[in-house]
Amino acid sequence: MKNKDKKSTRRSFLKAGVAIAGGVAATSLLKPFNGVVLATEMPEGEGPWYGLAIDIEKCIGCGTCASSCKLENPVPPEPFYFRNWVEQYTVKNDGTVKVESPNGGIGGFKQTVPEEEIFKSFFVPKLCNQCDKSPCTQVCPVGAAFETPDGVNLVDKSYCIGCGYCIQACPYGCRYMHPTEHVVDKCTLCYHRIKEGLLPVCFAACPTHARIFGDMRDPDGELVQFIKNHTCRLLKPHLNTSPKLYYNALEEEVR
Repeated sequence: MKNKDKKSTRRSFLKAGVAIAGGVAATSLLKPFNGVVLATEMPEGEGPWYGLAIDIEKCIGCGTCASSCKLENPVPPEPFYFRNWVEQYTVKNDGTVKVESPNGGIGGFKQTVPEEEIFKSFFVPKLCNQCDKSPCTQVCPVGAAFETPDGVNLVDKSYCIGCGYCIQACPYGCRYMHPTEHVVDKCTLCYHRIKEGLLPVCFAACPTHARIFGDMRDPDGELVQFIKNHTCRLLKPHLNTSPKLYYNALEEEVR
C-alpha cells in the first residue's frame, strides 16, 4: 500500500511539473521576455546609475580614445601610463594568440604578424569596468577608493597613501601609481564632465561610436537598449566583481 502511495505521489508530482513547465512556456510565447539581465543588482535609490558598453565590431583601433583621455586628464605622457587603452588581438592559424598595445594604441596599430599566418584579428578597448563589487575599493585601508552614489569608482587623492593595494587587487589592470603625485590614478569616466551633462571624453571622441555610456536605470536609454539588443559579455565574470562594462562581440581569446 505504501509503494502504491509513493507511485501515486511521484506520478502527481511529474504531472504537476509538466503542467508548470507548459504554463511557463505558454506564458513565454504569449508574453516575450522584455527585460535586461544585468551583471549586478540595481541599488535602491533615485538618480542615474552609470554603466558603459563597447561594441568591438565597431572599434577600428585608431587609439583616439586613449589620446583624448591623456589630453583631457592629468595622465603622464609616458607610453606606459594610461587610464584607457586599446589592445590588438591576432589569432594565428596555429591557434596561438598575439596581444599588442604599443603606446596604448595611440597612433593606431601596425600588424606585426604576416598576413598568411593570421586567422583573425580585432581590437579591444580597455578601461575601468566600474565594478559594483570592486575589490579595489574593498582592500583600500584608508577609504581613499570609493564609489559615488551614481556608480562611479573614484580615488580621493587627498586620502590615498600610495600603498598600492588597490593596484594589486584590480583584476583588469586599470590602476597605476602616478609617478609624480605618488598616489593611485585611474579612469574616472571623466566625472567632471558627466556631472555637467557631457560624455566622458573617450566616448565623445570615438569616431565610430564604438562606446556607449548611459544610465542603467533608464530602460529606454541607449545603453540599456544596446545591452538588450546585443549579445553582450563581461570580462572575467567568474571573479564576481559585478562589472558595469559590457562588451558586444567579445571573443573567447580576450583576457
